Order: sequence, then structure tokens, then C-alpha cells
Amino acid sequence: MAYLAELANTNPLVSTKVGGTSEEGRDIVQAIISSGLSANKPVHFFDCNIHAREWITAATCVWIIDQITTGYGSDPEITSLVDQYDWKFVPIANPDGYAYTWNTDRNWRKNRLVNNESTFVGVDANRNFPIGFAGSGSSSDPCSGTYHGIAAFSEREASALRDLIAADRGRVKTTISMHSYSQMFLSPYGYTTNLPAEYPEMFRAMNIAVNALTSTYGTPYTYGNTAVTIYIASGDTTDHYYESEGVDHSYTIELRDSGTYGFQLPPDQIVPTATETWNGLKAMINAI
Repeated sequence: MAYLAELANTNPLVSTKVGGTSEEGRDIVQAIISSGLSANKPVHFFDCNIHAREWITAATCVWIIDQITTGYGSDPEITSLVDQYDWKFVPIANPDGYAYTWNTDRNWRKNRLVNNESTFVGVDANRNFPIGFAGSGSSSDPCSGTYHGIAAFSEREASALRDLIAADRGRVKTTISMHSYSQMFLSPYGYTTNLPAEYPEMFRAMNIAVNALTSTYGTPYTYGNTAVTIYIASGDTTDHYYESEGVDHSYTIELRDSGTYGFQLPPDQIVPTATETWNGLKAMINAI
């Protein structure tokens, strides 16, 4: 957050917006990168670290922010991408859970809501969205890591992402929800194995992204719709962005690795992970 505040104070491309406040009073901050050439430019929207233990997601988003802000004006491709689009990142979508992974439990997943009538804390904010809410791949048990909460958008984190993307309704071209781990590029739907009408176009875009990503360091990725490729996940961000906000190119990326280190990816893999992911995203966005 200090890094984002410094960027906003020193770089004219960057501003920040508070999308909401967590249960423990932390701001849920969006970084906005725009050259200001048009108020109606398409938007690329990123949410990162909605699952607290997935540290590589925030690191990757911050690294991409750095690449965009330092490359503008000197790197022709980045300059073109910023002039064509606005870029919006929520690097820490679950600040309470993220802080908890640093201070108490490295493998914590959920937010830190104190559930009424239960000794178990936390809701999985990535099961708290309305599309398929409370369906398969989520749990009604507050003890579970995939507890969906009492109602769609009951959680401050989900509500903040809802409001941030709704503010740009009609402008959002792509959404990327950063997760780890499994090395997968995933499209809607999560809540059902049925394929959306736009799936052929989604598949084309994912194929281009994964080819560019893998060609960087040879990291193997699989891709396809969420429910078939990884598992059924009801009430997630990606389905909400697609169904409720009309974003045809709505994706979840499961970053490195494939299980050797899992959520505790070594720091020396941060830059390679971010580099290959950014290469995949640039190729996909240019193809779209």
C-alpha cells in the first residue's frame, strides 16, 4: 500500500481508489494506470490475493504495475497498451486475511469475518458472488475453507470488487483474477460444466496467452473452462464478471507452481512467474 501511495504521488499515470474497507478496517485499494487520453478507453481489470495465502498473486500484480509505469514512454509496446487502455489493479483484495498469513497462519485462505453462532472465522470471498451462489464447489459450513457466507455479497471484499468493476460498466475489456497454484488459465463457467456461448473466443484467447507464457521459460500450463479444467467453483469472481458485467474475456489464472512448493513459492520464482504471466497477458490482449 505504501508503494501504491508513492506511485500515485510521484507518477502522473497513477491514481488510487478505495473500493471498500475490510472487517478489520483496512482499505481495499485499487491502483489505476491511465494516460488520460480518453475518458472512454477500454479497461483491463485485475483482482489479486482474494485468497490470503496466495502471495505470488499480489507480487505478480505489483510487478506488472511496475513494468507498466516504468515502461511507459520508453517501451513502445507498453506505451501503446497504456494509450489504448486503462489498467486497474486490486493487488490485495483480502487485506485482513493477507495480514493474518504474515502474522499468524501462513496457509490461511479466507477473510477474517467472525461468523455468528460459530467459533470458526472467515468466509471465502471467492465463493461469495451471486452466479451459482451456494452451489457445488462451495460450502455452507463455516469451518470449511470454501464457506460461501450467509448471502451473495455479504462480504466486504466481494462487495468492494463488485462496486469497483461496476463503476466501469461497459468499458471493461478483460478481467483477470489472479490465483495460485496449479499453472492453469481458466474461463467461465466455474459453477457448471456447461460452456458459455463465447467459449470458442475464450479458448482462442487462452491458447494465445498460454503459448506466449510457456514460450518464455517453458512453464507448462493447461487451459479451459474452470469447472472441467480444475473443479467446480460456485460463486466466484470470474463468473460474476462474465455474467453480471458482460465481460466476455473474464479469466482466472492459477500461477506457479504445480505442487512442489504450492502456496509457499520461493522468492526467487517471483520475477520469472510475473515475467511469463505478463508475456501471456500482453499477447492475449493484443490478439483480442
